[in-house]
Amino acid sequence: MNNKQITYIALADTDRTALLALMNHETLRAHLVDHPLFTPETLEIWVSDKTEVSAADGCRVRGILINDKLAGWCGIQPDDDGFELAIVISSSYWGSGLKVFRDMIGWARELGHKEVLFHLLETRRKYRALEKMAKEVKESERMARWFSTYIIPVDING
Repeated sequence: MNNKQITYIALADTDRTALLALMNHETLRAHLVDHPLFTPETLEIWVSDKTEVSAADGCRVRGILINDKLAGWCGIQPDDDGFELAIVISSSYWGSGLKVFRDMIGWARELGHKEVLFHLLETRRKYRALEKMAKEVKESERMARWFSTYIIPVDING
């Protein structure tokens, strides 16, 4: 499984049919804040919004291709308490999340961040590896849901 090639592309360059299917997939949605299913029109608005976020200082949002297939999206985006890492990957590619996470820590370093936040919805289990990396782990409420929030120094070895 180590021969997975991960490529990051602008969201505007993603295959919209594949992105729509991914964003509306039931397994993926179980770990996201509730929101209506995307339509082609609302997906275009979302891509446009994320493209604007990506252009902002300290931010980067990309589509994730694994072996040239759309696997998800990720980003460093503004958060009420700083900047957060967002990683949304199809369940078929969940094993690639750690590599994406490490790449994003590298991006955060490039962008000059000292720390980033990583919010995992209450539906997700706690991750010992994240707890070891984090300088603090706290419960936080966002959009009427509970999250484990990991505050991660960017200068981690990893």
